Amino acid sequence: MRISCRKVSRGKAKGEAMISNEPLSFLGGIDAKTGVVIEKDHPFEGRSIAGKVLFFPKGKGSTVGAYVIYQLKKAGAAPAAIVCEKADTMVASGAIIAEIPMVHRVESGASKITDGTTVIVNADEEYLEATC
Repeated sequence: MRISCRKVSRGKAKGEAMISNEPLSFLGGIDAKTGVVIEKDHPFEGRSIAGKVLFFPKGKGSTVGAYVIYQLKKAGAAPAAIVCEKADTMVASGAIIAEIPMVHRVESGASKITDGTTVIVNADEEYLEATC
């Protein structure tokens, strides 16, 4: 299944979908060295985002979160790609400086993607691909 979206940060990536309907805080919500979510009571709490295609509605918290995304990349603990409902400045700028493919405004059909599904994100050509 191919799903159209809009590019935020260029690139292509493939990984396992990790999906939350809750916003995500990078500053204080994720261990920048390991990629493990440490935000109390977040649906991702205790899980690593490293190498995943991370689906969440938007970021929350400080703009310093963009630097945390960059730190995750340097530590080898960053997500393979980021998919948001609507890009916010903090997450978009973090994805760009860390060179992590990021898309938003995903068309209908993405709701069929479930946690653990292998997803290809092609931000350059503005589509997601998954076998659901």
